[in-house]
Amino acid sequence: MSSDATTVPGPVVPATSALSAFVPTSGFFVGIDSDGCAMDAMDIKHQECFTPSTIRHWDLQPISTLARQTALFVNLGSVTRGLNRWLALRQVLDLLRDRVEVAERGVTIPAYPELTDFIESAHPLSDKGLAAWAAENPSATADRMIAWGNAVNAAITDMVHGCGPFPGVLDAVRAMHGRVDEMVVSATPIEALAREWAEHGLARYMQVIAGQEMGSKAEHVQLAAVGKYPPDHILLIGDAPGDRDAAARVGCLYYPILPGRERESWHRFTSEALPRFLAGEFAGAYQASLIEEFDAQLPDVVPWETISGIRTVTMPAVK
Repeated sequence: MSSDATTVPGPVVPATSALSAFVPTSGFFVGIDSDGCAMDAMDIKHQECFTPSTIRHWDLQPISTLARQTALFVNLGSVTRGLNRWLALRQVLDLLRDRVEVAERGVTIPAYPELTDFIESAHPLSDKGLAAWAAENPSATADRMIAWGNAVNAAITDMVHGCGPFPGVLDAVRAMHGRVDEMVVSATPIEALAREWAEHGLARYMQVIAGQEMGSKAEHVQLAAVGKYPPDHILLIGDAPGDRDAAARVGCLYYPILPGRERESWHRFTSEALPRFLAGEFAGAYQASLIEEFDAQLPDVVPWETISGIRTVTMPAVK
């Protein structure tokens, strides 16, 4: 990283080896999620790109209003917020299959076992992983899955422009510079991350930008930080329960960005949480209070009537 980070961009190495080869330059590490956490791009992607593509490519036009409500609940407004796109797609279809209103409209949603076969395969849940799996398991549903993924990517490329960081993000990464090693930890493709973070003047503060091609968020932190810093010197910042769980999985600290209260969360991080982190006063009661507040923001009960009578949703296991 350049010593003059305000004017000279530091190197960003978009390769998996960059994580395991990363050498600390300070005594602290912070991984930062991108969409919905640092960048105000999550809502537009799901409202304008993912959801319309799902309705079109999975033949949900007769129940489009119900499909939109369900998709936004899964991807933005519940405990499954931030789920990998393939896990989220399966969750949306499963929930729709169990909605009373869907049955009342005479709509039957096929089981699509191929979707679960891909999810449970050894292939990574990414575009490349899907392509490799589909080559081994050709079917009409595999073709549909590829077409949906491509349509989502094309819609994002066409629609999502100029979506910058939430207020307070730039102040936060500047406040950490020189005292903390900073890394992007995201499930977004690396190409999009590198472009968006550079466009808004944030990439220069990051030692590495890690995206979906480099593994899960837990794997990012595990490879780049675990064993290189004391556990209470490693922090993950995120906006979804999956981020919280990734931090717990690798044994590091977690700071939540509250959905709908992003500006407040980032200002609190810089003024309150960061000093506590650097002083060794973050773990314990302080972190627990933050996570309790975060968990209260995202419901785990669907707000509609179900055929099965089961209304609770849970986070699926992440491989």
